[in-house]
Amino acid sequence: MTIPFSTSAHLIQSEAEALQAAEQFAQFIAQQALERDRDRILPHQEVEQFSQGGLWGITVPKEYGGAGVSTDVLTRVVQRIAQADGNFGHIPQNHYYALEVLRVGATHEQKAFFYDQVLQGKRFGNALAEIGKKDFVRRTQLLKAPDGWFVDGRKFYCTGSLFAHWIPTLTSSPDDGRLYLVFVPREAKGVTLTDDWDGFGQRVTGSGSVEFTRVPVQPQWVVPFTDSFERPTPIGPYAQIIHAALDLGIGQGAFEATLPFIRAHSRPWIAAGVGSAAQDPLLLQEVGNVHVRLRAAQALLARAARYVDAAQHAPDEDSVAQASIAVAQAKALATSASLLAGSKLFELGGTSATQAQHGLDRYWRNARVHTLHDPVRWKYHAIGNYALNGVRPPRHGAL
Repeated sequence: MTIPFSTSAHLIQSEAEALQAAEQFAQFIAQQALERDRDRILPHQEVEQFSQGGLWGITVPKEYGGAGVSTDVLTRVVQRIAQADGNFGHIPQNHYYALEVLRVGATHEQKAFFYDQVLQGKRFGNALAEIGKKDFVRRTQLLKAPDGWFVDGRKFYCTGSLFAHWIPTLTSSPDDGRLYLVFVPREAKGVTLTDDWDGFGQRVTGSGSVEFTRVPVQPQWVVPFTDSFERPTPIGPYAQIIHAALDLGIGQGAFEATLPFIRAHSRPWIAAGVGSAAQDPLLLQEVGNVHVRLRAAQALLARAARYVDAAQHAPDEDSVAQASIAVAQAKALATSASLLAGSKLFELGGTSATQAQHGLDRYWRNARVHTLHDPVRWKYHAIGNYALNGVRPPRHGAL
């Protein structure tokens, strides 16, 4: 399939404009979210509209022509779109991640080229994960042969790649044993994408598998990856805060769906002695509990964003560790809050909330699948070890 592309993408120039564009797009994307999830309809046209509207380019630094929005604004954009459609909110996550990898580790020439591609409306997917491996050793390789450079291997759970023009691919080099992020053109010879993601949640995120069969690549498409974790950089917390924003957005979407359903459909428990579910005192207690946890997660997310911005502006051992811990705190609470919101929707909505016509199960399914991205139990471990022993968390993409 040839990916649609136009060179007339709108250029968002301010944080206020980015937030306004996100709100407008969220209202649009919410209209058919249920049908897309239920019938597994991949949002090709919606993705094109999203990128042509300029939201793909909001984190491109100002010196390269973008809006260079703060981490707080980015998380608010992701959160709002995920609230409207948890599936769609996941699609640009790795695109923003790849832009940060470029900012930290690419040459000026690479930044100028790829940032310009994005501002024109082109999209990055991802090919990072591999299935059937207990550690993080990468079997997909960057091969440097006499007749050129090639990528060879297979990746799994490649969110967004079905919609992408470029697929940033994590590779290892047999020459030096180091990791590189290779930006592979979607239409390159030897690239095969398979729409084989069959998880019960995040069903229409374009998270298929990608196979690379001796795919020719140019040296200028190769960005060092190991280098960016041997020194303190904010890549890890930056990646994780986007995931936290996505989880929180899904939870907020579930809560937003809970309230009108209670008003219109739920019945008070017989012992409550009230005329409507909205007056049931124990139901009100649970609504308040979910609301408080979501608001607390939102506050931690905003706080973490400030730490990530500080680490971006002045990265060192302390600032990056502080950002990682702040993001871990937000991610831990966003995980539990989103799962709670999705579960309480049914408990408070009653049996009728489980009817397929409402499609309310998508909130819990999406939260449950996405929060498995990395184990939140290790967030608590990192937080506890830092608080008690002053041990900085390890530097990698999951912290």
